[in-house]
Amino acid sequence: MICAEDHGPTCSDIRERLREWYAHHHRKLPWRKTHDPYSIWVSEVMLQQTQVNTVIPYYLRFIERFPTVLSLAGASLQEVLKLWEGLGYYGRIRNLHKAAQQVRDNFGGAIPQDWDSFRKLPGVGDYIAAAVLSIALNQPYAVVDGNVKRVLSRLYLMDTPVNHFRAHAIYLEPARMLLDTGNSGLHNQAIMDLGAMVCKPAAPNCDVCPVRMFCKAFNSRLIADYPRRLKKLPAPQYPVAVGVVYREDGRVLITRRKADGLLGGLWEFPGGKIGKTESAEDACIREIREETGILVRVQSRLTQVKHAYTHFKIVMDVFICRYVEGWIQLNGPSDYCWVTLDELERYPFPGANRKFMSLLKP
Repeated sequence: MICAEDHGPTCSDIRERLREWYAHHHRKLPWRKTHDPYSIWVSEVMLQQTQVNTVIPYYLRFIERFPTVLSLAGASLQEVLKLWEGLGYYGRIRNLHKAAQQVRDNFGGAIPQDWDSFRKLPGVGDYIAAAVLSIALNQPYAVVDGNVKRVLSRLYLMDTPVNHFRAHAIYLEPARMLLDTGNSGLHNQAIMDLGAMVCKPAAPNCDVCPVRMFCKAFNSRLIADYPRRLKKLPAPQYPVAVGVVYREDGRVLITRRKADGLLGGLWEFPGGKIGKTESAEDACIREIREETGILVRVQSRLTQVKHAYTHFKIVMDVFICRYVEGWIQLNGPSDYCWVTLDELERYPFPGANRKFMSLLKP
């Protein structure tokens, strides 16, 4: 039994300790100054797989530019992606943009406040729904993120690896039992802050933990053994060749990725994977021909950059190329544009491209 009301630590004891600790030690974050569902929704989308300190400046700029769900719904995808540029995991913002448009079109601009309607919006999973509805509206939904799973795994010696595909469903049960349903938003933020500030992955500060007397891992001296994790296979690495193609007038060619999929809607310099039997230069020429229909020649090698995505890595050889002949006929990209180097700042680019763009001199 997770909490015993008859003997041993009770859920009410743990809740009370969490409330008291949170009142004095909570993180002072900009999205905690409001109960506006939209603002909290934006923050939770940004915080998925991204650290708080990275999110804060993006959040402040985003809310300043798009203060309401209707202002976001009315913006172009390119404008939204440009503001998000550098935060990564671009599927998050594409879904948030689509969801804002659905709120405008289907709900009269008012974010739905019932679980089923809100949960059906693009990009709104169980975690986002629970976080927004509990924190903004104090509805009784327990959140389960990485911090919460780590706290629960140590508190109750839970052996399910936190990165197991069924971990969310398994950890949701004790999270629900522990939830302070009268103060759901505060409770959820308290347990998340405890995981972020005290019950850390590698060096938990048990000396200041408000619930250490209830923690089975602490009392059994097994803190270092929890949480359990499944070992991940090494991420594969792929060689890639990209060309910065110059036209006679000094403009360069950029192409836009299709709206869905990895880096959807972003602009990039054309290129692709290097074949096993071809050189980087040959791959650059071939990929540009296949994607755009034009013939180019490689003039020089600009640089090499390395970049990591969620499930793979790339080593990108970047070449300066000259347009030779042909008309643009896209095969893969959704759009193209010939732009001056000064105009590149107007367009949202993937992180791998931005790593070498400073080397391009007007």
